[in-house]
Amino acid sequence: MTFTQLRPTRGELREMMLLAWPVVLAQVGIMLMGVVDTAMVGRVGMSAVAAVGLGHIYWVNVTICGIGILMVLDPVVSQATGANDHAGVSRGVQRGILMALALSVPTALLLIPGELFFGFLRQPADVTPIAATFSRISIIGVVPFYLFFALRQSLQAMARVQPVVIAIVVSNVVNFALDYALIYGHFGLPALGTNGSAIATAISRWLMFALLLALGWRQLRDTIVPWRAESFKLAPMLKMLRIGFAVGLQSWLEIAVWSGGAVALGWFGPVPLASHEIAINLAAISFMFPLGVAAAAAAMVGRAIGSRDLSAARRGAIASLVIGTGFMAVFTVLYLAVPRALAGIFISDPATLATAASLIFIAGIFQIFDGLQCVATGILRGTGDTRVPMLLHLIGFWGVGIPLSLWLAFRAGFGPQGIWWGYVGALAVVTAMQLLRVRWRFTQDIQRLQIDETAEWSVVGEA
Repeated sequence: MTFTQLRPTRGELREMMLLAWPVVLAQVGIMLMGVVDTAMVGRVGMSAVAAVGLGHIYWVNVTICGIGILMVLDPVVSQATGANDHAGVSRGVQRGILMALALSVPTALLLIPGELFFGFLRQPADVTPIAATFSRISIIGVVPFYLFFALRQSLQAMARVQPVVIAIVVSNVVNFALDYALIYGHFGLPALGTNGSAIATAISRWLMFALLLALGWRQLRDTIVPWRAESFKLAPMLKMLRIGFAVGLQSWLEIAVWSGGAVALGWFGPVPLASHEIAINLAAISFMFPLGVAAAAAAMVGRAIGSRDLSAARRGAIASLVIGTGFMAVFTVLYLAVPRALAGIFISDPATLATAASLIFIAGIFQIFDGLQCVATGILRGTGDTRVPMLLHLIGFWGVGIPLSLWLAFRAGFGPQGIWWGYVGALAVVTAMQLLRVRWRFTQDIQRLQIDETAEWSVVGEA
């Protein structure tokens, strides 16, 4: 394979950018709902702010595995699209809808015992009942949230992302308006405080799903109607769940390490904990960019594999790595150059400002690592490779990251910064392993992922 054959064309780079940007905006929009909810309850009191923030952390940790499972639609739908297999696309979308409905049940049940969860984490007694009620009200929005993701992943795999962006933008505007009305009692509505915030977000999630279904119906109609009897068959559904569960577990393994870092920093006191929340919010915003590129990579690589054009799949993979690196290089420069100014956007307390700035600087060091590992897993997902990347995340984040963070923080004397230096080490290891996996995968004869009522799912070369 020559360099010219591996080099992405200008058209492929453009296609990657056009597909990635709307996904980035969509990811930021989903995250903004939680940010707006937390900000809007500011005048209710600090306990309300803490409760809503805690409720959203609980929501993310409970739903992340389900979201990951639904990402199985990336290779299933994109590869079927590339192969011009309309029946395969239709079965994939319909099974995704059924999986979304099924996942809603355990997720709703897990959101009920909030008091037990927050009590286990030793959260303040005045915050726990408010956050628990917020979480239970959020159950109203579980079904549309998962259905939205099922349809979103399907449309992304078909390179139809405009309906996703419109649905999220409109829903965020409505969420802001409903927060204003229901938290403080405007427009003749009762003042419900934090409960009003939870209701506003649940309504907005229903709107987000309804808008996406309506705006994307032109592309989705032929995949949903008529409903195929084989979509209900259990064996193919279990195959999809098996593949998707690896993605879900991989996502949870990563996010749990960041959440665990907050717990560890809380042992140092409120200043390091607040500093961590500031730095992690900035890191989360920058992470949305490679996350969008990863989704685009999964779609482009999957379609190329479906059409049996492995050269195009390789070029798409390289294009995504180049664009992902470019995005994160910008944030690297920003976080290294002006960490104190960025921290000052959130806080004015001198001690918190100094600690947050030090953590943001460390975040600048791992930006490119974070972007590359994210895009690499998107590429692998597009090929149908999910189990090995999950194991590599387990090794890197849990086998290296957690022990290294704790050792640096509590034994080596680095204190709160040690937790974040541990993140650097973990991300460096994960990035190296995932990139080696990508390189190895593309030395194999990658076959299309087949999931139907007769064929066993398999990916050539998966170990």
